[in-house]
Amino acid sequence: MTEIRRILVASDKFKGSLSAPEACAAIARGLARRWPAALLDECPIADGGDGFAAALEGSLRGRWVEAPCHDALGRPIRARYLVAESAGGPLAVMEMAAASGGWRIAANERDILRANTSGTGEMMRHAVEQERVHRLILGIGGSATNDGGAGMAAALGVRFLDSDGLPLDPSPGTWAGRLARIDGSERIPLPPVTVACDVVSPLLGPAGATRVFGPQKGANESNLPVLEAALEALVNAAGGAAAAAAARPGAGAAGGLGFGLVHFAGATLVPGFDLLAGLTGLSDRVAAADLVVTGEGSLDVQTLAGKGPAGVARLARLHGKPVWAFCGRADPAARDSQVFDRVIDLASTVVPVATLMADAARLLEEAAAG
Repeated sequence: MTEIRRILVASDKFKGSLSAPEACAAIARGLARRWPAALLDECPIADGGDGFAAALEGSLRGRWVEAPCHDALGRPIRARYLVAESAGGPLAVMEMAAASGGWRIAANERDILRANTSGTGEMMRHAVEQERVHRLILGIGGSATNDGGAGMAAALGVRFLDSDGLPLDPSPGTWAGRLARIDGSERIPLPPVTVACDVVSPLLGPAGATRVFGPQKGANESNLPVLEAALEALVNAAGGAAAAAAARPGAGAAGGLGFGLVHFAGATLVPGFDLLAGLTGLSDRVAAADLVVTGEGSLDVQTLAGKGPAGVARLARLHGKPVWAFCGRADPAARDSQVFDRVIDLASTVVPVATLMADAARLLEEAAAG
């Protein structure tokens, strides 16, 4: 290896232990002990789910804003999003999970027929009307909903009507069998909307939002048909068959919020890592480094399928840079893949798993120090 003068640390989160910025900081502290004279560049990464906005805070030099909104069950909350300056004016970076995420709903409270994404739309509206942003960027992982984005659309002014022209609540259990028409004439004007989405699935069918992800959110065999029928009615009333079938990235992401954002907000869905890489100038930062270091909690076949660390490794190969990966655990497929020049696996030590989780920052620093 050539002399190490500049190191890029671009790690994802260690789920349950460290956020992406915390993981980067721990790795960087250890590498600074190993190479005291090296310049460390920290660039947290995320795919569009939990931690997406926080991963961009440092690179975008953004500030956090709190918006009054509602969780997926309609309870009043405050959810935060990031606002940053850009060449075209202020932009907002938000996670749908901040308002409509499963983490806000206890297991015994789950009600998938009632849950909706109105809080996500309220955050979007707040950013447009209060912060006057010129662009909206959303990460849409971690949802508690299966409403096709209807709640989001309703919060932006779209109306869902029955056959008598009466308004319907934008929850799938309410409009199922009753939705006749959708009126978008009162939707507020929106700036360009870009969505970080790493789920590849259509809205409907065996590989769609309801059948694949509904059971994770509390759906069961009795209400799965109701949810699917509700989404079919939504597509028919919206005239959105083309958007519903889109599968790369997926209309079925976040309980169909991908579909709703495309159809009701004119959004563009892009792979989360590619979006983050563009916003952070990651390719140029890789090119400037002598060593590229990435990581995440579990390095496995899902990582190799295109998650953040694999994306970092791809850029490193493109620029001819060596790349190391730190992780809590690595499965044989990831370890033997040759995607990374070196894999450092904390679980290969004799430390108990509970200690690994609780003391991850110190252990990661020690492993990086060598």
